[in-house]
Amino acid sequence: MKDRRSFIKNSVLGGITLSGMMFSPIEDIVAATTSNVDRSSGPSNLKITDLRYVIVEHLGRPCPILRIDTNQDIHGLGEVRDGGDKKYALLLKKLLLGQNPCNVEMIFKNLKPHGTHGRLGGGVSGVEMALWDLAGKAYGAPVWQLLGGKYRDKVRLYADTHADMDFDLIVKKVKQRVDNEGYTWLKMTRCYRVAEGIPGGYYREGSRRLSQKGIDGIAEYLHTVRRAVGPEIPISADHFGDSSVGNMIRLGNALEPARLAWMEEPVNWRRPDQLKAVSGAIGTPVASGEDIYGRETFQNLCDLHAVDIVHPDMATAGGILETKKIGDYAEDHGIGQALHYAGTPVSFMANVHCAAATQNCAVLEFHPEGDEIPEWTKIVKTIDGQPLITQGSAHVPDSPGLGIELDMEHIKTILHPSDRSIFARTSEWDKQ
Repeated sequence: MKDRRSFIKNSVLGGITLSGMMFSPIEDIVAATTSNVDRSSGPSNLKITDLRYVIVEHLGRPCPILRIDTNQDIHGLGEVRDGGDKKYALLLKKLLLGQNPCNVEMIFKNLKPHGTHGRLGGGVSGVEMALWDLAGKAYGAPVWQLLGGKYRDKVRLYADTHADMDFDLIVKKVKQRVDNEGYTWLKMTRCYRVAEGIPGGYYREGSRRLSQKGIDGIAEYLHTVRRAVGPEIPISADHFGDSSVGNMIRLGNALEPARLAWMEEPVNWRRPDQLKAVSGAIGTPVASGEDIYGRETFQNLCDLHAVDIVHPDMATAGGILETKKIGDYAEDHGIGQALHYAGTPVSFMANVHCAAATQNCAVLEFHPEGDEIPEWTKIVKTIDGQPLITQGSAHVPDSPGLGIELDMEHIKTILHPSDRSIFARTSEWDKQ
């Protein structure tokens, strides 16, 4: 099969028609009809032979990077959510061995019952990312292509910026983000620090209830940021140090002059009635979802119109396709999507492919914190040689799979002290 045209011609002349393959396994059909298939790969004959890991340190947390090996000369990369345990993925190994990794959705449905909310969703999600990377490499196509195509060539990033009581310092930071680094969206995080620095910012010491002084202080902080960057730059905010409905309504109303893109997690997502109460009472949009596993809970929030923006973390939500399905469902309900993220470039690129293939995805999180960035970028090499990030946007690659390979020499310098093994065999997990 030299190309798609010659395949179709030969198929017709030889009496083999595509309709005759209708009931064949989907991997056989795709292998037969997809051009640019990696000649070192026979997709329909791929089998998973091992699941291995290496744990790197990023932002002070362990980040387990996964590698799924096969009986052919290709492997897939994924990542357990930052701060998660490698065991969340290794416990799934017995369900993977011998499977064709190109059957991504079928395998995911078997794995899905073994994950849940928070970091406990990291194993299923990380394995799912690696399966897509493998499928893309097998078929010689970028992951976004396997998801149905892309809506954009660049993915917009929002730059996290930690709060500080020194407002002059914050103004300097946000202007650096916008004017020099090219970010066109800001997220002001850990706003509770402002209230903690105000005498009487909470009702009493140790309390998690903002006083009016605390509410006014956070509002003034975010108004300062708005004045610094002007009206065109979207600003989001999170971590308010309070989760009471009444105070979050008061804070949301106080923030109205700042015209925020969203207030993130004002109350616990496990109480959709409370989320709906807050979002219905304020003009500021409400976002939630970074610790939610699976699309079903997001669908419930959308059905109730309890949020204005769904905000999944792919490394918890269930991986690439599940996150795309969340965005598609939200779009059908007139609700936006933004992606939460705080890991290595492996999960970052998984997010980039998903964001490119999801029409409803507005923006992806990024942490441009000082000296961490050069070290972060060295973890991988892009196959096409393009930088991961340029002027506040992520490049969407045309390379197979996720479009990256690991820089093993650099990884050896950032191993997490809890486990310094490097993709060692994990045969002890074959039958766990």
